[in-house]
Amino acid sequence: MLAVLLTLATLNAAPPPLPICVAPDGTRIRLELAVTDQERFLGLMFRDQLAADGGMLFIFGQDDRYPFWMKNTFIALDLVWLDKAGKVVDVRADVQPCRSDPCPSYAPAKTGRAVLEINAGFAKAHGLAPGAQLRFESVSGFPVKGETK
Repeated sequence: MLAVLLTLATLNAAPPPLPICVAPDGTRIRLELAVTDQERFLGLMFRDQLAADGGMLFIFGQDDRYPFWMKNTFIALDLVWLDKAGKVVDVRADVQPCRSDPCPSYAPAKTGRAVLEINAGFAKAHGLAPGAQLRFESVSGFPVKGETK
């Protein structure tokens, strides 16, 4: 009987909330998270589209200047580097796909803790510029709270 009740409770439980980024103008971005080395390595490679309200958030364990490249990425993207509080520190707009070597690397002007990849043109259209504060919902461990350094 207990097993039946637990099964019913599991079936009726709401799914966990999806990770979301809220832009300065209130636009919501549905996020995929890249937190492991393997997830960060693969990123958005080999995809031919990204939902208009979609993005991928790469989260790192420490502040650094994380360079990105577009090797085997088939769609143009905006790259948005964020500090540990979720504030934009740099943006590279309309970064084009690269299908063969050598592919250029894009590095931020300042250190950051995370990188948001979104469709090209999204950053400008929604106010994602250096100094802008982004808000995150249901993203475990980001923004970073209580860290001293």
